[in-house]
Amino acid sequence: MVTDSNNTYNFLPKNHSLFETLIVSANDTLVELFLADKIKFNDIYKELIKFITLMDQLNRGILECLQKNARFSHAEIGRIVGISSPAVNERIKKMEDAGVIRGYRTEVSSFECGYQLRAIITVRAFMGKLKPFLDQVKGFDEVVNCYRITGNENIVMEVVLVDQKHLERFIDKLIVYGETKTQIILSKVVDHQPIIPKQ
Repeated sequence: MVTDSNNTYNFLPKNHSLFETLIVSANDTLVELFLADKIKFNDIYKELIKFITLMDQLNRGILECLQKNARFSHAEIGRIVGISSPAVNERIKKMEDAGVIRGYRTEVSSFECGYQLRAIITVRAFMGKLKPFLDQVKGFDEVVNCYRITGNENIVMEVVLVDQKHLERFIDKLIVYGETKTQIILSKVVDHQPIIPKQ
C-alpha cells in the first residue's frame, strides 16, 4: 500500500511512489489505470509535470548531442550530459519507441557526388494536377525534400542538379503539372539546427 498526495494506491508496487511508477510505466498502462478509476487525472497531471521537468533536461541534452553527431557513443553523451552510458542507452531507446527519435542518417555532399547546383523550386499545380504530381514526385531522383504548403503555390522542393541543362530538363518534367518558380541556392545560412523539445 502506498499513499501519495493524500490518496491510497493499493495497485502500486511496494515501496514505489506514484511518481516512480509513472517513470517506469508505459502510456498504455496509465490509460488502463485511469479508465479503471484507480488513478485520478489530477494526480497523473501533477506527477507527469514533475516527471517532464526532471526528464527533459537530460533528454534535451541527449537529443542535441545526437543531432550534432549521431555517431557519438553513449559513453561520450553520458559524459556531456552527466549520466551513465546505460542510462543514456535507456533514454535513447525510450525516445525511439516514443517516436521522438525517428532514425539516423548519413549526410552526403551533393557537390562531391557530382551535383553542381542546388535549387528551391515551387509549383502552383494546375486544376486536377496536384494529386498526380504528389504521386510522381517521390520518383524524381533530383528531389531531396518536398513539402506541400499553403499560399499561392502548392509545393516547394529542394533539388540537386548536375548543371543548367539538367535543370532545364527537370523543369520540363514539372511544367505539365503546374507553373514553376526556381531559385538557385548560393549557400546555406543555417544547416541542420538541432531541434530541442520545448519545456
